[in-house]
Amino acid sequence: GARHMTLYKKAILKGGLASAALLTAVSAQSVTLGTFGNTTVKIGGYVKLDAMFTDFGDGEVSGGSFGRDFYVPSVTPVGGNSQNTVFDMHARQTRVHLGTESTVGGKKLKSYIEIDFMVTDVTNSDERISNSNSPRMRHAFIEYDKWLFGQTWSTFQNVASLPETVDFIGNTDAGIFVRQPQVRYTRDNWQFSIENPETTVTDGGRVVADDNELPDFVARYNLKHNDLSLALAGLLRQLTYNDGGNIDDTEIGWGISVTGKYMLGKDDIRFGLNTGGGLGRYIGLNVANGAAVDNNGQLEAIDSLGLFASYRHIWNAKYRSNFTYSMIDIDNNTSLPGVGGGTTKGTWSARANLMFDWVKNLTLGGELALANREVESGTDGDMTRLQFMA
Repeated sequence: GARHMTLYKKAILKGGLASAALLTAVSAQSVTLGTFGNTTVKIGGYVKLDAMFTDFGDGEVSGGSFGRDFYVPSVTPVGGNSQNTVFDMHARQTRVHLGTESTVGGKKLKSYIEIDFMVTDVTNSDERISNSNSPRMRHAFIEYDKWLFGQTWSTFQNVASLPETVDFIGNTDAGIFVRQPQVRYTRDNWQFSIENPETTVTDGGRVVADDNELPDFVARYNLKHNDLSLALAGLLRQLTYNDGGNIDDTEIGWGISVTGKYMLGKDDIRFGLNTGGGLGRYIGLNVANGAAVDNNGQLEAIDSLGLFASYRHIWNAKYRSNFTYSMIDIDNNTSLPGVGGGTTKGTWSARANLMFDWVKNLTLGGELALANREVESGTDGDMTRLQFMA
């Protein structure tokens, strides 16, 4: 009766908070260590074990590659022969954070630091004996009044629209996923930021160029109406490449992001459209570069369009499921040097999972994922993955 409904609502709320803990910068899973003088200190985080069976249908991703630990669209092999189904297990997503809060000058002064072990270079992980992994900085920022200084999610990214998945990200193909140093100003529903620039270029291969003269600029508006929450964001960036020889050019890059969440009673739909010219590293874990070099040594921005949607269903107080689809289409100019038949034309992935709250603060999950990558020659490759987590 009424008591059962109250427990049910609490369970739904707990599930929502647990999802937020996995996805947002400031986790709900934290405890207060104490207040020292004027400063309150909190510590939190979680431990996560991932175990997965992966079949790459058209080639092989070697052990030690980060594409074996979570889905990376650009590394799905194409045009090769099927290899053995591989089994991997790791606890690298485990994370710890420390936060402080003080009152200074009548305003809140906060700091936040978070680390995990999901370094992209896993060559230092020796699976023969120790399975060691180096820690890495995820977040390190200060907030005072309406200002933020430090490294955290790009203002161009709406973390609230990320689906709940067993995989590290979930909507990887189409999603904006970037953490970087920035200065952000928030006023009411508006946010404005200048953020660390970095240009990725196709010039016979992938080139990472740190030649930018200007930061990346982001403007965002957050809107909430009844059961709908939206984030509308715009990105303006300078793509720059100077090879110290024949190439010294800049190009304008831009992006538009419309993402959100719509509540359907206790269920919800999370969705997004991300598009632009020169998005590059901002979308799909840099599945496409920001620009390519033409025959005159000038940069040409690469256009892309990403779409994703995820439906989250609460079965009962213990069980919930998520069904997610994500895709990106890349408009490559194949007449440019270095943009050949092996350049990624598009990727997609689909996944379905079941989450089970075994006891308070302990969740088990299983997920089936299918993925595909197509290159400009028309050749494609598939990935099938069965993944479990605790």
